[in-house]
Amino acid sequence: MKVLFDQGTPAPLRSVLSRHDVKTAFECGWDRLENGALLAAAEASGFEMFVTTDQNLQYQQNLAQRRIAIVVLATANWPRLRPHTRLVVKALEAIAPGAFVEISIP
Repeated sequence: MKVLFDQGTPAPLRSVLSRHDVKTAFECGWDRLENGALLAAAEASGFEMFVTTDQNLQYQQNLAQRRIAIVVLATANWPRLRPHTRLVVKALEAIAPGAFVEISIP
């Protein structure tokens, strides 16, 4: 699966998703794009999943017509997220195209 990390997504999470093609918005040259333009660029480039820590994304964007699946992490703090990476992997394996899921961290 082709996965795009937003700016705030902890980079070490990439190692947990080693079976997938993971890129960051920065690596793609999209670090200055706003959410709507970023999602459009990601979809046009064939990304299937967008991982972000922007918990307001669903209120700022009309996600109804999106093909890309969106996973929102409750924290960008890697030490806090690290023990719960299985939740991210589980979401990635279960999410459908165009779906939106928030992962809360206990």
